[in-house]
Amino acid sequence: MNRRSKWLWIEPITGSRKRSNLFWACILFLGSLGFFLVGISSYFGENLIPLLSSQQILFVPQGIVMCFHGIAGLFISSYLWCTILFNVGSGYNKFDKKKGIVCLFRWGFPGINRRIFSRFLMKDIQMIKMEIQEGISPRRVLYMEIKGRQGIPLTRTGDNVNLREIEQKAAESARFLRVSIEGF
Repeated sequence: MNRRSKWLWIEPITGSRKRSNLFWACILFLGSLGFFLVGISSYFGENLIPLLSSQQILFVPQGIVMCFHGIAGLFISSYLWCTILFNVGSGYNKFDKKKGIVCLFRWGFPGINRRIFSRFLMKDIQMIKMEIQEGISPRRVLYMEIKGRQGIPLTRTGDNVNLREIEQKAAESARFLRVSIEGF
């Protein structure tokens, strides 16, 4: 939901709290927990999971490997759950014509750099760039070029945005900021 007036435009950015991330975090947690419990079951010689029989699995080498993969999966799953819990990457883009300022805000992991806040003058914005790569894994990113700096992404890198939406967003941003558009 964009909030937009003649002088102010606030564009919210979604973070890592998406259905796909929740789905993969659940799948990864359950799968790695299953691996770990089957490895532990092979050590004790009893079935800790009633549906899975661990009688044919020897602890050395298969049980140890399953425990290792289960623990590794649980660590990766906990990282994914933390990104979802802290909603890493969410924030907003704020364009204020009255003050002549562009503010970009994103949430990160807890710590010193939890809040990522960048402020630029509108007069320093040179252009809006679109990076479009087609193929098996298409990449469509919108950048804001500022004098003396690298391109700052305005859209998420991993989002699957179709070509029409990214072009419309680029045109809307360029029209509001009164700058040109460049595609590469």
